[in-house]
Amino acid sequence: MVRNHEKERLEIQYLLKREMDEILYDLQDSRIDQVVKRAMKERYQILFSLLTRVAPHNECVNYIISSKKKEGI
Repeated sequence: MVRNHEKERLEIQYLLKREMDEILYDLQDSRIDQVVKRAMKERYQILFSLLTRVAPHNECVNYIISSKKKEGI
């Protein structure tokens, strides 16, 4: 049985990942203005830093954006 603390940690982890996935998806949309995309990238970095606090390293690695990828996004 998963304890409440562990369950809450997993829920937070899920929400962070979901939000980050949505940002990554929206960053591909050419209709979105660059100023808005810059704000989205800042939000992504904040969410990523929170994710590193609650998720194991091997799960965080999937959400690291390389510098080449950042330029394209």
